Amino acid sequence: MSWALALYSALTWAGQPLLRHKLRQRAQAEPGYGLKVEERFGHYEPESLGRDGAGRWIWIHAVSLGETRAAAILIDALRAQWPDMRLLLTHGTATGRAEGARLLRHGDLQVWLPWDTRAAVERFVQQFRPAVGLLMETEVWPNLIAACRAHGIPLALANARLNAHSLDKALKFPALSMPAYQSLAAVWAQTQGDARRLRALAAPVRAVLGNLKFDVLPDAGQLAQGAQWRQRSARPVVMLASSREEEELFIAALRRLGEKALKVQWLVVPRHPQRFESVALALQAAGLRVSRRSEWLGAPPRAQAQAGEECLWLGDSLGEMPMYYAMADAALLGGSFAPLGGQNLIEAAACGCPMLVGPSTFNFAEAAELACAAGAAHRVADLDAGLQAALALVHDVPARTAAVAHCLEFAQAHRGAARATAQAVDELLRSSRR
Repeated sequence: MSWALALYSALTWAGQPLLRHKLRQRAQAEPGYGLKVEERFGHYEPESLGRDGAGRWIWIHAVSLGETRAAAILIDALRAQWPDMRLLLTHGTATGRAEGARLLRHGDLQVWLPWDTRAAVERFVQQFRPAVGLLMETEVWPNLIAACRAHGIPLALANARLNAHSLDKALKFPALSMPAYQSLAAVWAQTQGDARRLRALAAPVRAVLGNLKFDVLPDAGQLAQGAQWRQRSARPVVMLASSREEEELFIAALRRLGEKALKVQWLVVPRHPQRFESVALALQAAGLRVSRRSEWLGAPPRAQAQAGEECLWLGDSLGEMPMYYAMADAALLGGSFAPLGGQNLIEAAACGCPMLVGPSTFNFAEAAELACAAGAAHRVADLDAGLQAALALVHDVPARTAAVAHCLEFAQAHRGAARATAQAVDELLRSSRR
C-alpha cells in the first residue's frame, strides 16, 4: 500500500463518527438516511445476504438520483442482453435508493455502498463477490477500487465524466488519485473532453460512448399530463428548473422585471426535496402567492392575468420532471446562474423544452455547448438576461416552435449510449474470464 492510500485510509477510518452524526442529521429531514445505517459500514444482515449470487452479480453503483436514472436505461439494455441477470444495486443518497427500488426484479438486491474504509469495502466485496462492477459517472473510491482489483473483480467507470474543476482537484493529490483511476478495468467516457481529462489521470479510457441520459425517453403519461395542465394558464409558463440556492437571485430579478413579470406564469422546481419547505417560505416572504404541487387537487389553479394576482407555482414533488417540462414553454437551467456548475439539460431537450442557460455550466460543459450550438438552448449572461430572453422566446411563436424542434432533434441525434455500453460490459466480462 502506498503512503497516500495509507493516509487516506486512516482519514476515512477516523471520519466514521462524523459520518454517523451526519446521517442522523440528514435522517431528520429525509428518513431514508436512517435506513439500514450499518450497511454504510459494511455490515449486511443477515451475513448470508447476497451469497446466492456470488460470482454472478452485475453490480451497479448509482450514488444519487441523477445517476440512478441514467443507470435505469443501462439496466434495461443489460437485461435485454442477459435476461436472467442478477442485479446488485448500490447507492449513497436516500433519493437514489428510493428511485433505485423501482428498478428491481425478483432476485435482485439493493444495499448501501459502504463508506470507503479498507475494512468496510473488504466486507462488501467478500459478501457479494460480483462478477463485474459499474461505477456511474464520477464515483471513484480508492479503497473500493483497490479491493476489487485485489479480488479480481473487473470494475469500470461507466457514463464517465470529469470536468476541469474536478481534474484540477484530483491533480493536487496525484499519489492518491492516479493509482485509483489507473486501477479501473475500463472507463467509457461521455465526451471527448471527458476522455482527455480522464486520461490525464491515467484512466484506461476504452471508448467514448456518449451520455446514457440521452437514451432516457420521457414518460408519455407525464408529458400528456403536463401539456394538459399547461392549458390551465392564460399566460405562457416559464420554469426555473432544478434550482439550487438561486431562489433569492430569482426573486430579485423578478422584482426588477416589474409589470412584465405578470406576462408569464412562473414555475419553480427545486432540485433537492429537503429544500422544498425553505424555498416555499422564501417565496412567500418575498410577497409571492405560492401554489404548491403537493396541494393541487387534480390540477394547478388557473392563473389570472390581472395585476395583483401574481401566483407562482412550486413544483415540490419528485419524479415528475417530464411533466414540469411539458408544462413549461421555456425553462431556466438551475445551478447555472450561481457558480454551481449547472444541471444536465438533456431531459429538458428530450421533453421539447427550450432552455436558457446561465454562465456556470462546468459540470456539463460539453452538453451545454452542444445544446446551444443546436439551438436547443441559449446562453445568457445572468438571471436578469435569462428572464428577459425567456419572455421574448415564449411570446415569439415561430421562434419557440423552432426551438422545440431543435430540442427534439438534439436529443434524438445523441442516443445509442445504452446499447454500446451494454456491449462494452459484455466484452469486459468475457475478457476477465479468459
